[in-house]
Amino acid sequence: MRALLIINPRATSMSGRDAGLVVRALGSRLELDTRQTQYRGHAGKLAAASAAEGYELVVTFSGDGTVNEVVNGLMRVPEGLERPALAPIPGGGANVFARTLGVPPDAGHAVPRILASVERGVRRKIGLGLAGDRYFTFSAGLGIDAEVMGDIERQRARGRRASVGTYLRTAVRHYYSTDRRRPALTLRVPGQPPLDGLFMGVVTNSSPWTYLGRHPVRPAHSDFSSGLDLFALRRLRTLTTLAALSHMMQSNHDELPSGRDVVSASALDELAFEADRPIAYHIDGEYLGETESVAFRFVPDALCVVA
Repeated sequence: MRALLIINPRATSMSGRDAGLVVRALGSRLELDTRQTQYRGHAGKLAAASAAEGYELVVTFSGDGTVNEVVNGLMRVPEGLERPALAPIPGGGANVFARTLGVPPDAGHAVPRILASVERGVRRKIGLGLAGDRYFTFSAGLGIDAEVMGDIERQRARGRRASVGTYLRTAVRHYYSTDRRRPALTLRVPGQPPLDGLFMGVVTNSSPWTYLGRHPVRPAHSDFSSGLDLFALRRLRTLTTLAALSHMMQSNHDELPSGRDVVSASALDELAFEADRPIAYHIDGEYLGETESVAFRFVPDALCVVA
């Protein structure tokens, strides 16, 4: 099988030694070409050209941000060409997409797993979320979680490592500094009346929403095939927020988070958020700046993955 390996050398847990081991292991069993990303958006361009260059499989060794770029590149493969499958090897901090697919969290165990799946012809189709004109694999968010993502990106640009402690400290700081008095968001779901007065909104295509170290945070139990799930808050009160987070960190429940200040829904085909002022926005953990409206849609059976 002809495969393209896309490596982000700046990913959180990347090392030259790990990259060398991955290249050698994959190259021993696949007809492999390797490319390192040079700039933001480069991975998407490489993926978009992969089908025309004859690749059957695109492998990422990176974090979720590069995976998202590759997914969007693959979805731009021209009609008439067979879209390559995607195989993610964890190389970032959270690696939510790969871990949700069941890929082991370290490259040393992930590579044999992927090679075994390739040899057995094991692959599956997954649905994707579409936010505006950009696809996402596991989540998109507006509000305080996106503010945290933006802050983390700025810290990483200054050379700080994105550890669990860094995320937690940043989240606490933004919780107490964000505007908790004036809600900005209005939710629109087809066939339902608009719901305004929301402080934050999270749209998920899979479960979990994210990880705190090894601990999954699950606002819902979707599985890449059942549609988009929604979690939003009418208030950012301390008790409300802690209760919702506590519920989401319990892995032995099937119910959506609930409560007077919680809005939740599952298996949605479409929804949209509008904001009465610019609000922070992220997709798959990548901060995209501020926005005033985003329309979401579920795209079933969009992409083939090997995991």
